[in-house]
Amino acid sequence: MKLSHRLQALLVAAIWGVNFVVIEIGLRDLPPLVLTALRFLVVAVPLVFLVPRPTARARYVVAYGLLLGVFKFGVLFTAMGLGMGAGLASLVLQAQALFSVLLATAVLRERPSGHQLAGVLVGSAGIALLAVGGGGRSTVAGFALTLFAAASWAVANVVVRASGETRPISLLVWSSLVPPVPLLGLAGLVDGPRTVLDAVTGLPVRGMLAVAFVGYVSTLLGFGLWNRLIGHYSVARVAPFSLLVPVFGLTAAWLLLDEAMTVRELVAAAVVLAGLAMVVRRPKPAARVEPPGSPARAGTPAATRS
Repeated sequence: MKLSHRLQALLVAAIWGVNFVVIEIGLRDLPPLVLTALRFLVVAVPLVFLVPRPTARARYVVAYGLLLGVFKFGVLFTAMGLGMGAGLASLVLQAQALFSVLLATAVLRERPSGHQLAGVLVGSAGIALLAVGGGGRSTVAGFALTLFAAASWAVANVVVRASGETRPISLLVWSSLVPPVPLLGLAGLVDGPRTVLDAVTGLPVRGMLAVAFVGYVSTLLGFGLWNRLIGHYSVARVAPFSLLVPVFGLTAAWLLLDEAMTVRELVAAAVVLAGLAMVVRRPKPAARVEPPGSPARAGTPAATRS
């Protein structure tokens, strides 16, 4: 994996880590499903008129929009609205890395290496350590919904890989047309039409800034880079970078929300980093053994070999 691509993956992880703090702030002004709908609406309009259509078939575009917009973010925002803390949500959601590797192996027949699988397991153990220590900041429903959102993200990763899409931004923008209608419809059923209308028409500046960040920075920039990387590399190679999201999320919560990190969280973050290092390290090339009597053994220059 090229250094520039690793840096892009790190940038995405940092954006998504900060995003959980922004989501928590946005939920103070908007119901969860309304915030999710606006997130994708600002991505789709007006960019859908400016970027070309995706090269993938329509079914992949629709499936990706539903998986990412409704089943991942709609469920995640609902979980946070039900009491799932921002920091803990950023941790539990990264179970998608393990789900992604397993799904890619089963569906796409990708074969992750032994050290990649070991790295995912080590990183997941770090997340489990963090989750056990943060159980008091969650509800059972919130925890379960966040796990469901993680599984949905994993399926979305496989859809991107299977689609063969060559225009990741186009896929993101055009698929963003899919979530707003079902999300607003669900919001009307859950929160009531009047609540939805009041939330949208009376949105304060703080809420507008939150929508702009989760829409343009987290979704458009973050997932645009993410989908591009998945198009270049296997899902097993890219997905584990998301294990860094909770590290950035905890740091952002500490800096922006004054949430101090415990010793357990620091140790668990170190375990996550160790797991990521195992996943992304480049395997050593196997040493070539020359048969006895070969030109190389006799000291003949490589250029003279036939």
